[in-house]
Amino acid sequence: MNEIDLLSRARQGDRHAFEEVLRPVIQPAFRLALAMLGERGAAEDAVQEMALKGWRHRHRIRPELGTARPWFLAIVANECRMARRERWWSVLRFPEPAERAAQGRHDVATGIDLRRQIERLPYNDRLLIHLYFVLDLPASETAQVLGIRVGAVKSRLHRVTRRLRSELLAAEVTT
Repeated sequence: MNEIDLLSRARQGDRHAFEEVLRPVIQPAFRLALAMLGERGAAEDAVQEMALKGWRHRHRIRPELGTARPWFLAIVANECRMARRERWWSVLRFPEPAERAAQGRHDVATGIDLRRQIERLPYNDRLLIHLYFVLDLPASETAQVLGIRVGAVKSRLHRVTRRLRSELLAAEVTT
């Protein structure tokens, strides 16, 4: 059975077809949630919510697109955004000790690397980086997940990668 037929059957309430559509999305969805939330349990919760919300809103599946991956990943991205808002630690931020903060700015060996710089990005920029580079989604699917145009994906990627590059170079120069 082809993907469009599976999507049509899933949209009509065929549980087996829905599971088949969902199966290839689970791993990328988990990787995205783990990257955005940083905790395995929270990532698993986000993926479970994606599956439940996907089932409840299966009438929104668009078989003519030939894939439901962007739709499912958009649900995961929204779940991650809500989870980050609800966490108490996202509101209460403790400053680093002055020594460690000074070392972190001047010493590459203490952890100034690409991953750390990405974690410092605003949520939407971090989501864009993970969708495009980590999950290796094409710009068109990344745009669908984020609800923006392909041109916006490309320009935001350019700005974010340029900013990351300059921050990493600046960190290397100061060490």
